[in-house]
Amino acid sequence: MKRSTIIGGLLAIAASAGAIATFAQSPTSTAIARDAWSVKGLAAPAEIVVDHWGVPHIFAASQRDAFFLQGYNAARDRLWQIDLWRKRGLGRLSASFGPAYVEQDRAARLFLYRGDMEAEWNAYSPDARATVEAFAAGINAYVGEVKSGAKPLPVEFKLTDSQPEAWIPEDVLRIRSHALVSNVTSEVARARVACVGGIEADELRRKLNPDGHKRVIPAGLDPCDIPEDVLGDYVLATQQVDFAPLSAEQRAAADPATQLANVMEAQLYEGSNNWVVAPGKTESGRPIMANDPHRQLGVPSLRYVVGLSAPGMEIIGAGEPALPGVSLGHNNDIAFGITIFAMDQEDLYVYETNPRDPDAYRYRGKWEKMKVTRETIDVKGEAPREVALKFTRHGPMLKADGVKNRAYAMRSVWFEPGVAGYFGASRLTHAKDWKDFKAASNAWGAPPLNLVYADTKGNIGWAASGRTPVRKNWDGLMPVPGDGRYEWNGFFAKDLLPSSFNPEQGFFATANEYNLPADYPAEERKVAFEWTDPSRVTRIKEVLAADARVSLYDSMQLQGDAVSPQARRLVKLVKSTPGGTVNINVDHAIKLLTSWDGHMAVDSPAAAIYETWSTRYLGKAVVARVTPAAARELVGGGHLEAIVTYLENPDTRLGARPLEARNEVILESLKAATDELAQRLGSDPHSWAWGRLHMAKWEPAIGVLADPQLRAQMTIGPVATPGSASTPRAQSYRASDFGVTAGASVRFVIDVGAWDNSMMINTPGQSADLGSRHYRDLFPIWAEGGYVPLAFSREAVDRVASRIIKLAPAN
Repeated sequence: MKRSTIIGGLLAIAASAGAIATFAQSPTSTAIARDAWSVKGLAAPAEIVVDHWGVPHIFAASQRDAFFLQGYNAARDRLWQIDLWRKRGLGRLSASFGPAYVEQDRAARLFLYRGDMEAEWNAYSPDARATVEAFAAGINAYVGEVKSGAKPLPVEFKLTDSQPEAWIPEDVLRIRSHALVSNVTSEVARARVACVGGIEADELRRKLNPDGHKRVIPAGLDPCDIPEDVLGDYVLATQQVDFAPLSAEQRAAADPATQLANVMEAQLYEGSNNWVVAPGKTESGRPIMANDPHRQLGVPSLRYVVGLSAPGMEIIGAGEPALPGVSLGHNNDIAFGITIFAMDQEDLYVYETNPRDPDAYRYRGKWEKMKVTRETIDVKGEAPREVALKFTRHGPMLKADGVKNRAYAMRSVWFEPGVAGYFGASRLTHAKDWKDFKAASNAWGAPPLNLVYADTKGNIGWAASGRTPVRKNWDGLMPVPGDGRYEWNGFFAKDLLPSSFNPEQGFFATANEYNLPADYPAEERKVAFEWTDPSRVTRIKEVLAADARVSLYDSMQLQGDAVSPQARRLVKLVKSTPGGTVNINVDHAIKLLTSWDGHMAVDSPAAAIYETWSTRYLGKAVVARVTPAAARELVGGGHLEAIVTYLENPDTRLGARPLEARNEVILESLKAATDELAQRLGSDPHSWAWGRLHMAKWEPAIGVLADPQLRAQMTIGPVATPGSASTPRAQSYRASDFGVTAGASVRFVIDVGAWDNSMMINTPGQSADLGSRHYRDLFPIWAEGGYVPLAFSREAVDRVASRIIKLAPAN
């Protein structure tokens, strides 16, 4: 049942019994907190109206002041987070936190943009430079107030005995290592597997699309030349900051294969959902845009919701708080949303080095010298460290092997102008129509995205977007010799990536799946061959296709949908498996699974059985029978989509009688899973429940430095949550304890044209200030699948205001 009411002039959605709960409550009090601040650097009076749910709505006299105040306000709510983002990205952790971070700083500096800054600025919207300059000035204004004592120093700086630093505009763009690109980690893993087991041993490690694409070892590459620790600097440069860092000895003893596997697992599950629905298929007769990007979940939220209003600009949405503008949301004319499009934007190169000069490598028959850049790393409490950063013509050198006379470097779109993470959205701020949207899509750099579109005229669309390397003679799935045989031949010209405008089915949905059209020349253009499994998008499409009149409520329900088509595929195989042959718990498991609809509900015994079995035991059991023995440890449990696809059509590698062997594998792995569940949850399978395992509990990294009381205050949760990696409500988890690690922190459902009806959530809250009520206020609503209104017009914002900060230029 769909029920909608008006609360305070805003659309609120009420859930029917048993449905996903959604909340849109009016402020509990009519009292509005009021402040008046003078701000150095502000050009004219302005206001920040903070609504009941912590969303700041900035009203400024100019666009420059709006972006200035976006930076100022980001520092007000998220100073520690954005300061750490900058220090990590620039390689400046040691200056604040000491010598334990020197190696991470050195690694981070390898991946900075070092090209022409004029070309970089010119790659974005015409006002990009002014926007970033204003944003950085706003951050610095707030940092200045903190340092003067006019504003409080966040507790995290006190715990680390550090101070926030000033920004320069170039900092925002030069940092590349926060953006998601791929697939260098998989290249290395594939090479390692091919070395010990042959290239076909990689089949279960990762499924490829389109079906039938053949793995090939590039001519001139010896896969055994790839060291297991070749990506050590890459892992260091892209990892989050750990406040209980490993010592140099501990880092040396860490298992590189495990580190690489952990990075790949995190990348695999950081996806998103989005869809747009045409007015002819909606309840309101207006388009709907829905978006819930999935990344690492934690505290504070990765994203921040903000509204900006100034003459000639009205926009609201979510973005990373260290960047100006928004990467998903809407302006007065269009709505836009994002998911990762799995484009291959990086490659590992292998070089023969000169035995007499290890800084020279063979390229097109000659020795070519690496470029060596020497930099100083400031170290808190110690003398500065001098480091040498080495670069080949392709990119940063990651490792050298003096015994084999080999060196390894990475080429990435990161090092090209115009590829600062998400800043391509600067072209969407003022976009008015499909033409403007497509121009932004054609210029997009990184991360590669499925951009979806809806406008107030009733149009919808989709465009695959990103800087796409042209590889003429290889597919990007393996490292390649760096001797000149394997070069990028520039990048795709505009419109070589697919798009769709007003599709016949009346909607377009993406969820990181292989979505190149059937007639697209995928093998010729070699965009990518590694994609997320289609489970989430399968469910999204089946629900949207079956609903003739989609409402905002329907889209909210769908974002919280916890049904797994992938699970239904595996359960179909279980139904053909005879029971009564192992033990009573396996028999119970088969009965529970075969009567189950694939819904990952918190109270579901079948969901607990399925997730434990499919992610911890089934893959390993199949790999043990199918993959050559030498490669089994590297393949591990395999890629679940590859495992399921293989089991649907098993061959004699599984056994002389493949279907019987499949039944044996299913029963054996189910026994192992039910044995674990009996140990974890008790002997009665009917008492098992997914929510007893699958819990959201997040602690900021800095929590390890806090006393027990403060650490407990910083921690969010625990709470049981539905869903899994294969459901629209994506809730990926640690393999060790099922703790939720990734999913949608922010969700938007946009009523295009009737903007004030739109809904959103951002968990755990908008603020990173432990003393703010917005630190965790949205977490329980998020956990229940709930939403709050996203006010856009000034009238709607005023109705939900809880605090008004009047700002005046300081003398």
